Formats: sequence, structure tokens, C-alpha cells
Amino acid sequence: MDYSNRDNNTKRRRKHFITKRLDRLFLELYQIYVFVSRFFREVFFPPYEIREIFKQCYEVGVKSLPLISITAFIIGIVFTNQSRPSLAEFGATSWLPALISVAIVRAMGPLVTAIIASGKVGSSIGAELGSMRVTEQIDAMEVSATNPYKFLVVSRVLATTLMIPALTMYTTLVALLGGYLNVHQNELTTLQTFFTQVFDAITFLDIIASAVKSVLFGFTIGMVGCYKGYNSSKGTEGVGKAANSSVVTAMFLIFIEELLTMQVINAIRVM
Repeated sequence: MDYSNRDNNTKRRRKHFITKRLDRLFLELYQIYVFVSRFFREVFFPPYEIREIFKQCYEVGVKSLPLISITAFIIGIVFTNQSRPSLAEFGATSWLPALISVAIVRAMGPLVTAIIASGKVGSSIGAELGSMRVTEQIDAMEVSATNPYKFLVVSRVLATTLMIPALTMYTTLVALLGGYLNVHQNELTTLQTFFTQVFDAITFLDIIASAVKSVLFGFTIGMVGCYKGYNSSKGTEGVGKAANSSVVTAMFLIFIEELLTMQVINAIRVM
């Protein structure tokens, strides 16, 4: 029996190491690992694209303010309206400012900001880098001795990592302002009394947790958008897929990170 021919036929039939889908999954995970680890290698070494970083900070932060402001203000009013009837049943409407502050500072502020940013900023980054990839602008930068990863990816990831925490603080403040206007209209609570109760209800750990989550969310939004756009293909169809998958993937990872960080923070809180 010719075993060599049988082995050769087996090798020809076996096109995949495990299965086609699992091979693609592990290859994708490896490419993500290489892409993310490259960021940590590039970010600490010159040249530093300071001008591009400031430009991206403006794109991420300042241009998101109108949408963030309207959304946060509405959330503050709606959450206050929804919470009042439940507290009124127990005669505890005086606890409304404390409830608003805990909900917004601990969860709603970072989460709402990240969701809005993933829709607006993440899709924009994915579409922009995707169009640059399919039009071979990134390849042209490599030929001209420019590091496209540092110029395009590092600057955008740094911008989202820095600006999402700042936007979260702004979102929290605007949402609390919306809550105050609603409380003042119904209970005639003064501004000083409202914010005294707000800051009495939260702790330093709540503020640190909100900041840490915001940094994680910002890094995730920037990295996902850059990865999807930087590795897009198939022409204009690939640009659309890069923008869409940037939003979907970033939102999914944000909720996973929210769940994990909440578990860690609750464990620290009970210690």
C-alpha cells in the first residue's frame, strides 16, 4: 500500500487547521493582538504627531458637544420624571437628587457618552480610514517614508482616550442640570440644596470608577474604529462595512467592559 500517496491526498483535502470558521476566528484574534500591541510600542517613541492629536481631539470632543449636550439634558429630565412616581409612593421624593446623582455618575454618564461617541466618532474613524485604505492613500504614506500607523491610528486612539473622559464629565454635569430643573419645577428645590444632596450621595470611588470606565471606553472606541478602517477592503462596500462594524463592535465591547468594571468596583466597595 502506498502510504505516501494517501498522506499527500489527506493533506490536499485538509485545507484548514481546525475548521474554516475557527481558523478565521483565531487569525482575527491574532491580528487584533498585533494591532493593539503595536499601538503601545508606537505611542511612547518619537516622532510625536502633536498637531494631528490636537486636530483629532477637536474632531472627537468639540464637534460632539452639541449632540452630547442635547442628549444629556434630555436624559436628566426623563430619568427624573420616571423616578419621581416610584419615590412618591413611599414619600421619599426628597431623595430624588441623591438617586439622580448615583445613577448618572456611576453608570449613565459614562455609558451614554460612550454610546453616542461610538455612533458618531467610531463610525467616522472607520469610514475615514477605510476610504484611505481602499484609495491606497495609506500605501502612499508608507512609500513616502511616513509612518501611517502613528499618524492615523495613534493620534486618533489618543484623542478618543483623552476626550471621552472629558465628555463624560460634561455629560454628567448637563444631565444633573436637567435633573435640577425638573426637581426645581416640581419641588422648588434650590440649586445649593440640590447639589449638596448630589455630592453627599456619591463617593470618591464613584468618581474614580467613572473616570476609569471613560478611559476604557474611549480607548475601545478609537481602537475598534481604527482597526476596522485600517484593515478594510473590497472598495466602497468595505468602507461601509468598516463604519458599521466599528459601531456595532464598539458598543458590544463597551457593554462587556461596563459589566466587568461594575463587578470589580462592587467588590472593592464591599471590602
